[in-house]
Amino acid sequence: MKIASFDAGDGPETGVVIGDRIHSTGIAGAMVDLIAQWDKVSGTVATQVERDPGIPLSDIRLLAPVARPGKIFAIGLNYADHIAESAMGTPERQVWFTKAVTSINAPFDPVLIAAGAPHVDYEVELVAVIGKQGKHIRREDAPGHVFGYCVGNDVTERAWQHATQQWSLGKSFDTHAPIGPWITTADEAGDPHSLDLRCMVNGEVRQSSNTRHLVFNLWDQIEHLSQAMTLEVGDLIFSGTPGGVGAAMKPPQFLKAGDIVRCEIERLGAIEAVLGDEVVK
Repeated sequence: MKIASFDAGDGPETGVVIGDRIHSTGIAGAMVDLIAQWDKVSGTVATQVERDPGIPLSDIRLLAPVARPGKIFAIGLNYADHIAESAMGTPERQVWFTKAVTSINAPFDPVLIAAGAPHVDYEVELVAVIGKQGKHIRREDAPGHVFGYCVGNDVTERAWQHATQQWSLGKSFDTHAPIGPWITTADEAGDPHSLDLRCMVNGEVRQSSNTRHLVFNLWDQIEHLSQAMTLEVGDLIFSGTPGGVGAAMKPPQFLKAGDIVRCEIERLGAIEAVLGDEVVK
């Protein structure tokens, strides 16, 4: 299933996307609540979707599938071509940073360039949504802890990122974690390590790769992260970006107001944002 958070005018709700229409799940609460009880309500949702006539996607606003994830973790330097363009060696251990929850953005909402922070870059990424709580998860058990996947853009302010050895501030500006357009459940997505992904800026392909090229794949990532902390329902894992980022171009090509950034992943859909300048009040 493709499960979305949306607003048809009466506030946020969850629905299932089929073709160009969205059908209400009939389940009250946020996406995290739906995921937490999925094993019990999935049959009810399927029946409800069959009966519900649905609403055209053009008549609703898609929201970030998970509005307030408990944790957002992202892995750096996880595709060989991105490591090469960053002039860094392949890490022996996984390199992790966090993105603030307030950076979450809807899949088609504007991404803002903060005042005094113009070095904004794109990073298309496969995002895994945790569906089952766990600690010390074994690699072979990791797939059972993933509810589904969505498209993410790990938008980055490069000057802030490289101002210190800790990347989180440069990764956490408001609106700099657009995700969506919905969550494709793990059973429908299939093998997460065989998905084409690409990013385009104003129609020009900047990034193009496949998730089979991950240095540390998702199961490695989940095993590693869960040694340190309990992974909870609704947590997000940004799995890394391939080569082609604007900072590595010669000269560097940072995003500017009016640019259109589109991120696509095979079988998961696409998100798209117009860049805008933040208005400081």
